[in-house]
Amino acid sequence: MLDISMFREHSDVIRADHDRRGLTHESIDEVIRLDEEWRSIRYDADQLRKARNEAARGIAEAKKSGDSSAADAILTEVADIGAQIDKLAEHSDACLAQRDALRMRIPNILHTEVPIGEDDQKNTLHSMHGEKVELGFEPRNHNDLIEMNGWVDQARGAKVAGSRFYFMQGDLARLEMALQQYGADFLISRDYTLVQPPLMMNRDAYEGVTDLADFETVMYGIEPDNYYLIATSEHPLTAMRMDEIIEPSELPIRLVGVSACFRREVGAHGLSDRGIWRVHQFTKVEQIVICHPDDSWGHHEELLGNAVDLWDSLGLHYRVVNICTGDMGTVAARKYDLEAWLPGAGDYKEVVSCSNCTDYQANRLRMRYRTTEGNETVHTLNSTAIATSRALVAILEQNQMKDGRVSVPEALRPYMGGQEVLEPLH
Repeated sequence: MLDISMFREHSDVIRADHDRRGLTHESIDEVIRLDEEWRSIRYDADQLRKARNEAARGIAEAKKSGDSSAADAILTEVADIGAQIDKLAEHSDACLAQRDALRMRIPNILHTEVPIGEDDQKNTLHSMHGEKVELGFEPRNHNDLIEMNGWVDQARGAKVAGSRFYFMQGDLARLEMALQQYGADFLISRDYTLVQPPLMMNRDAYEGVTDLADFETVMYGIEPDNYYLIATSEHPLTAMRMDEIIEPSELPIRLVGVSACFRREVGAHGLSDRGIWRVHQFTKVEQIVICHPDDSWGHHEELLGNAVDLWDSLGLHYRVVNICTGDMGTVAARKYDLEAWLPGAGDYKEVVSCSNCTDYQANRLRMRYRTTEGNETVHTLNSTAIATSRALVAILEQNQMKDGRVSVPEALRPYMGGQEVLEPLH
């Protein structure tokens, strides 16, 4: 969330950002009103405490002089003041809770270069990579390829867990494991520390990394323990240092997380989302950086560069787009997406999301770094390296052969014992 000082000292910046996003200012005004009310209540409570202390000093003098009635009167006055203070404290807590609940819903301040647009159709092209494959035959979509080769059993997945779950098997399962190991090794070679995070988080930690009111509908809750299955390893890895003061010598913290991810993916998404494109459980290799605020935009380009180099090494054709104001979520200040070309679908589809969240998550997580003048908020960044199910779709559709088999990207062959082609299961 935005630091409260932004509302007190730079509300014009927040209002201008809302104008870019096409949002009204009512929430900003209400945060400011509640903050002013909270501060006024605190002032009144402080004045009452001073009055109570002054009155209390008279109790000893009254007792010393033997004036018990005066002492009793003062005790009654002190008790009355105490009751007023307690009432103000309740009011203060209510104002603070309302203020911060609303503040958590107000989005981050966008970078000045974020393009303005109402939806994803206004995202702008950043760069193109690789050559669009010319197969020389009518391309199959990935769903046809996995069915004809027996690599995914969706019917039995649905039988044991429901729709959008599946059993992956044979050479495709081996390729999925190769992608995990390759992606992790790629980032380890660039000084990222490998972390396998918990697959569940408590509500406090989750509210630190995302807007639960907006995101909770796509997440799986675990009851009665009030946990959530993680939707991406970004969330536990970013929350890993919550409520901590980080030594400057530790920055930047670079992490690569590998984990299963779980999403409800409610709603219909079209024919191109059949198969393993949009599923309830998948594996992701994720990049995380926690850094000094002055360095975060450089690290944003670093994360994008890692993703580009990784996807280039797989020999796939894709494009990078700048996400516009109307397609931007609450948390990121700027975001790039990598969109892979899917010949079977005849479209580019998102496979990587790369975001700079500036201090937005760190404010919610109370995550700071030590300075000589006090403690300051760090910046947090995240980027997909490989979401394996989506990477598999891109490989299947771009590397498909006329007989339905699929060529293994050269970079992954050492992870598959030198195997060059995915063979049918049967």
